[in-house]
Amino acid sequence: MNARFRESVCSLIECWTMQLARILVIEDNVSDIDLLRLALDQQEEAYELEVLKDGEEARRFVHEHRTGVRKPEHCVILLDLHLPIYDGMAILRAIREAPALEHIHVIVLSGLASPSQKVEIANLGALYRTKPLLSWATV
Repeated sequence: MNARFRESVCSLIECWTMQLARILVIEDNVSDIDLLRLALDQQEEAYELEVLKDGEEARRFVHEHRTGVRKPEHCVILLDLHLPIYDGMAILRAIREAPALEHIHVIVLSGLASPSQKVEIANLGALYRTKPLLSWATV
């Protein structure tokens, strides 16, 4: 387990033990969302899952935080790399440019990312994990 991943997991555990786990999922695939819910339900811990279905909803989310309409409440953002309207890289850059969101851990999920995308994801302080996440159901 690399250090950045370990740090993210520890921060998530701390977030979960201090309050209701609030997770933002930016994902257009309903099956992936269902699989994540199944894995979270198996943990038998309370959580709140907010789902945004495309890049437009995600950009609006970032804008609302930049302008103070919303306050940051999430422990982690799970971000699909391949979204309709705006792709995950554009959303990740926007998240990292929003001071209100820069402290939130982001995990980028994809079945296919180029080596240059993986480097940029790491440079932006996010983690990359490959989909499908079938092992999540047994977490």
